[in-house]
Amino acid sequence: MVHLTRIYTRFGDQGECMLGDGSTVSKTSARVGAYGAVDEANAAVGLAVCEAEAFGTPAMHAIAEELRGVQQDLFDVGADLCTPIVPQEKPGQRLRVAASQTDRLEAMIDRHNAGLAALRSFVLPGGTRLAAALHLARTTARRAEREAVMLMNAEPDATNRAALIYLNRLSDLLFVLSRVANDHGKGDVLWTPGVNRGTA
Repeated sequence: MVHLTRIYTRFGDQGECMLGDGSTVSKTSARVGAYGAVDEANAAVGLAVCEAEAFGTPAMHAIAEELRGVQQDLFDVGADLCTPIVPQEKPGQRLRVAASQTDRLEAMIDRHNAGLAALRSFVLPGGTRLAAALHLARTTARRAEREAVMLMNAEPDATNRAALIYLNRLSDLLFVLSRVANDHGKGDVLWTPGVNRGTA
């Protein structure tokens, strides 16, 4: 259980921070970059939760609840990435993202996508405020995924691949939900290639 009594400690004033296992690394390390990007994605999802609640419909309140579940998962992802895997680690010794969490995302994707028309062009981020917030969360999650890939490449034996897979699937879910928020795709703003090139 987390117990915070002080907000600032001055520990990081020299550009270093402590990982979940107590080791100290530079704030520019790939591991810190990965879980920091996950934190940003969580904040972006939080904004989408607020927009979903503001919609005021039961369907969007249900989506807000799903997104709150995602926020819980993202804290798990951050905690996982914050703590390197060690060779002698026993199952359950540390909080690690499980495949079942990604399975839950896939079930949500399938359920929400079932009512959407097939796309014939790429979608511009926008439409409703909720859709725009979900696109922002999607792109932030994609960046967190890229940071996690960099970490995986740098420390493959010390990083849980299930955390990376979760982030990959999350961006898919956020894209589908953005279409749901745009009247199930009817309000999607579609890309028109070269529309502003003119004839010159």
